[in-house]
Amino acid sequence: MRFGYWMPVFGGWLRNIPDEGMEASWNYVKHLTQRSEETGWDLTLIAELNLNDIKGVEEPALDAWSTAAALAAVTSSIELMVAVRPNFHHPALFAKQAANIDNISGGRLALNVVSSWWADEAKQYGLQFDEHDDRYARTREWLTVVDGLWTEKHFSFEGGRYHLTEAICEPKPASKPRPTIYAGGESDAAKTMIATQCDAYVMHGDPVEAIAPKIADMEERRAKVAGGPMQFGMAAFAIVRDSETEAKRELERITALPPQPPKGFDNFDQWLSGTQLERELKLQEYSVSNRGLRPNLVGTPEQLQERIAEYEEAGLDLLLLQMSPQAEEMDRFAAQVIAPMKSVG
Repeated sequence: MRFGYWMPVFGGWLRNIPDEGMEASWNYVKHLTQRSEETGWDLTLIAELNLNDIKGVEEPALDAWSTAAALAAVTSSIELMVAVRPNFHHPALFAKQAANIDNISGGRLALNVVSSWWADEAKQYGLQFDEHDDRYARTREWLTVVDGLWTEKHFSFEGGRYHLTEAICEPKPASKPRPTIYAGGESDAAKTMIATQCDAYVMHGDPVEAIAPKIADMEERRAKVAGGPMQFGMAAFAIVRDSETEAKRELERITALPPQPPKGFDNFDQWLSGTQLERELKLQEYSVSNRGLRPNLVGTPEQLQERIAEYEEAGLDLLLLQMSPQAEEMDRFAAQVIAPMKSVG
């Protein structure tokens, strides 16, 4: 199992707690990432939203790609998985920018391709917002352009949205054959696109009995298009304590809803309307993003190690964890969960 964490670009992950003691600032994420390399973390996921979906739209949110470029220059080993939304980036210009960041990092860049759900954000920034299946049609074309520029000396393309003539992208990425492309989605359109054009499938949090058939389904889809082995990742929120009672007490604290929902809940209905989830999302779950509580990574170090081993047995390769407050909890998790599991492995 590889262990990754969400970069706290929004100043935290809890919608019902305004101040988690982890500011959305360059200094915080720089020190967090450098420390994570020292303590055994493998990857960080840097989300891309121009507005703050967790703390409220008027609160600070770090830009994903300039943050990634800066981190590439001040780190040495951690994989930088950076979210990218095709409707916010022209693919040819993006391919050039991302190739440069990959070279700065020495081949540690990866993409998390996200087909946007937030219509109001796109409207604020004057960008087109496609309907659900149209978003995946755009993503398919967008990925074709990016991959072509990364792998061919001269690349031409005539599509419904993008047109290139003998375009050159040099230098190529340091990663070979290309930076890893992760993507997630639960609709048939999303899964078809991912199985055909991506390298890894990332999922919202769910119990292992729900994750195992998703992995099997994607492996079957991948085999039908004669693709190579895929990687599989899952989001989760982790709480590790010396006793189960302490862990449950912390869980109660972070999920307690105040009488008046904070600003981070303003987009709840819009988020649901912009996605096609396989199961209804409960409002309390929304207090923690990405269905992070469903995997139940809450308990003692031994309990978490056992549950993580069950996911690994089901075919999961990567955990993408959120914690609060991030720096302190990541140190605790690294010492009590990551280190023992890696020493055994």
